[in-house]
Amino acid sequence: MAKTALITGATSGIGAACARKFAGAGYRVIITGRREGQLAVMAEELERNYGVEVLPLCFDVRDREAVKRTLDGLPAAWRDIDVLINNAGLALGLEPEYAGDFTDWETMIDTNVKGLLYMTRLVVPGMVERLRGHVINIGSVAGDAAYAGGAVYCATKAAVKILSDGLRIDLAHTPVRVTNLKPGLVETNFSNVRFHGDTERASNVYKGIQPLTGDDIADVALYAAQAPAHVQIAEVLILATHQANGSTICRQ
Repeated sequence: MAKTALITGATSGIGAACARKFAGAGYRVIITGRREGQLAVMAEELERNYGVEVLPLCFDVRDREAVKRTLDGLPAAWRDIDVLINNAGLALGLEPEYAGDFTDWETMIDTNVKGLLYMTRLVVPGMVERLRGHVINIGSVAGDAAYAGGAVYCATKAAVKILSDGLRIDLAHTPVRVTNLKPGLVETNFSNVRFHGDTERASNVYKGIQPLTGDDIADVALYAAQAPAHVQIAEVLILATHQANGSTICRQ
């Protein structure tokens, strides 16, 4: 039977790229997101293009009760999840920490940290019981060091790194693997979301450099998932060629 991958935030960006990449490799995919219409479109695309089974689930990872209700209600045929990709996440705003927006902060923390924890807590026990599974967390180079205006977002991605490391330690006695992927500049709708729909400001983020794509990150995720069982790709930092770290970018 084909393996099953569950991908959060799968309607766009890195999540959508992972859904396509894993479906192309023959995985059955569970795709989640908050936009039911876009989930339906993505499910139809995956089924049509890759001939795999797809289960779309509409919920917000910030809502613990909705996460629990949805995962507890999975059909029996979909309960054995082999790969969990905790991708749902976002950055909001670029104000100094002392002038930040409370709502932006809460949304980032609830999505990037608490949402990841909810999914992990509800999916990983089954992996431990079945003695197989892989958790792939989408972190960020931003988790390595703070940059101006990004303190809260950077803190959430630093938390993803520590939570990944801690989970790996807690699972060391099992065959379940944990990977933290840390992308740099990836051209998705990330910056558009960060700047609350200011498309011109968002486009400036990628000017003068060839950024990564969602496919680039999905390639690494699939590589980690398909590594031999005795190989655990613990952490990967993925940068554009002209990006050295979270704040050093050489624009042409």
